[in-house]
Amino acid sequence: MGREATPSDLTITPRDRRFGRGSRTDRWWNGGDPVATALYNALSATFPRGEAFFVESVRLFREGADPKLAAEIKAFTTQEVMHSREHVAFNKRGLEAGYELSKLEQRVEWRLDLVRARAPVASLAATMALEHFTAILAHELLADPRHLAGADAETAAMWRWHATEEIEHKGVAYDTWLHATRDWPRSKRWKVKAKVMLLVTRNFIVDRTMGSLELLRQDGITGPRAWSLLFWFAWVRPGMFRKVFAVWASFFLPGFHPWNHDDRALIEQEEKARSARVVAA
Repeated sequence: MGREATPSDLTITPRDRRFGRGSRTDRWWNGGDPVATALYNALSATFPRGEAFFVESVRLFREGADPKLAAEIKAFTTQEVMHSREHVAFNKRGLEAGYELSKLEQRVEWRLDLVRARAPVASLAATMALEHFTAILAHELLADPRHLAGADAETAAMWRWHATEEIEHKGVAYDTWLHATRDWPRSKRWKVKAKVMLLVTRNFIVDRTMGSLELLRQDGITGPRAWSLLFWFAWVRPGMFRKVFAVWASFFLPGFHPWNHDDRALIEQEEKARSARVVAA
């Protein structure tokens, strides 16, 4: 299955929203829980540089794309630029709350430089794999309210907005990959994407774990206690990483496409909930 898996009526709509401007974000903004806060802060530290890399990687292959894909690449770019902007602002509030993020940011830049040193199609493959990862995390974030239960309202709204758009553009990098590798044998395409996904997943879990542990260290939580608390939150309850495993594994199946699972209902649900919150305010 290829490009035809993307819904013909899909519209990628950049939503230019700003969050938390002029306000202070508590140090433990996610329900007063240092572990929940650390994991999300570690994720956020990756986004400004990571999403710039995604845009750079996809735009290199837009030449010759069909008009619909070209328009989707443009909308994807706009969404990702705004995501980077909001996470820069959010990360700044983390610094103001007393966290030091430089080690996490340097790790991201080091990883990206390793990929950039290879052929451009390697950057596109990494982007395709990471976009699948972010889309399934976004799905889980919107599907289970426990992930942001008790979180600061503005920060929770930012994460839900980001998740909405990650779902909406989840097929763009994959469709660009199909376009870029259209002359490859199917066996080569699968072998490369499988290898890249395994490598990206390992690096993602290792780096986000180490980043979270570094932030917990800054809160005075170290050693076995830090490891056990983080493992419980990430893998057991609410267990986001455990819950996305089956959908993550579908990437390796024949005929995979991100839109084989049409979860736009979550976008509609979130937009209605947001409208209700605005009215109530």
